[in-house]
Amino acid sequence: MTAPTIDRQRWMAILARASRAEIAELVGPELPRHDLLKAPETGTVMVEGRAGGAGRRFNLGEATVTRCVVRLSDGPMGFSYALGRDARKARLAAILDARLQREEVTSPLHRAVSDLAARQGAARELASRQAAATKVDFFTLVRGA
Repeated sequence: MTAPTIDRQRWMAILARASRAEIAELVGPELPRHDLLKAPETGTVMVEGRAGGAGRRFNLGEATVTRCVVRLSDGPMGFSYALGRDARKARLAAILDARLQREEVTSPLHRAVSDLAARQGAARELASRQAAATKVDFFTLVRGA
């Protein structure tokens, strides 16, 4: 994969995990001029799990997802998928995807997305540490032979 593809996958994952408020803050008070190529629409996707985290795959259940596609007035197309039914979040994330494609990686918008990624990573780390603190190790005691 090319570097721009990897960068785009990274920021799209960050936007998918972000809240609507975080995305709205990145977009700013005024939306850029854009056309809705595919208005936000909600559907379901099948979520798969793995036994033991690495074993056989199985269908865990369905999740609701909202997607949207926009084109900015100056050309770039933006796509988004957002877990849940939040059409506004999906639209704003698609606008950000389009804006991020046209801006330099040193732009303030790219730095803001990197800051958001760092906050998400810190929150994940904290949740992981809190879960690890409740871990219980079980062992089997073998009675005398």
